[in-house]
Amino acid sequence: MRIGLITPEPGHPLLAGAAALLTPRHRVEVLDPATAPGVPGPPADVYLLKSRTPRALELARELERRGAPVVNSAAATARCQDRTEMAELAVRAGLPFAATRTHASLSAWAAREPLGSPVVVKSRHSRRGDLVARVDTPAELAELARAWPREPVVVQDFAPNSGWDHKLWAIGGRVFAARRRSELSPDGRGPHLPLPRLPSAWTDLILRAGEAFGLDVYGVDIIETGDGAPLIVDVNAFPGVRGQAGAPEALASLALRRAGSPSVPAPRDGTDS
Repeated sequence: MRIGLITPEPGHPLLAGAAALLTPRHRVEVLDPATAPGVPGPPADVYLLKSRTPRALELARELERRGAPVVNSAAATARCQDRTEMAELAVRAGLPFAATRTHASLSAWAAREPLGSPVVVKSRHSRRGDLVARVDTPAELAELARAWPREPVVVQDFAPNSGWDHKLWAIGGRVFAARRRSELSPDGRGPHLPLPRLPSAWTDLILRAGEAFGLDVYGVDIIETGDGAPLIVDVNAFPGVRGQAGAPEALASLALRRAGSPSVPAPRDGTDS
């Protein structure tokens, strides 16, 4: 089998680990979206799309038009980049997603917003270095608007929580879990830490999210609100999944299954912490 990696970072631990498992019997090829002019010759048997740039999505769509399976698809990856579309899709699917309002620019919204309670402001379009900030006062909102005046944003009411994000990841139906300080934490995020075994309802929740978004490799960020109920605040296509035992094996198995190899057994369902 030929397995293609659409990524500028083939040395990422998850990809490198999966590639090491595959290369004894299969050919792994790297397609850097920043430099590749296109796809010469016949496509590979499957591609893993670990890049969210416009060029990477363009390459993925080209490959899909030529009949190659891409994990995740270009359409599913794009759905996770627009936080407005993400919220709308999650709500339609009945997922417990944070209520989300969209504004064309941060400055225009801030000029008319009588801020009465804390909110979380995020760039509408998810990307490296985007805006994610908690805003508690009108003065903080005015300062943020000066720094990001034309930024299209989504706004979510701040939900009181423990200050920890529950990081849930799925690779081909296998679920992994960890916890990490919220990116809104004033003391920084710190490392991923083990997460006690998840309630079965949470495992079902992440699998439902994957079905709703059409994703095979993805992450779901959940906070636990005051009543103990899970609240989804973000969905990510093909996250890093660092330091999770069994993740490279799950990715290698998924790649071969999507390539049509009959010799690889499906991974077990379950949760690894």
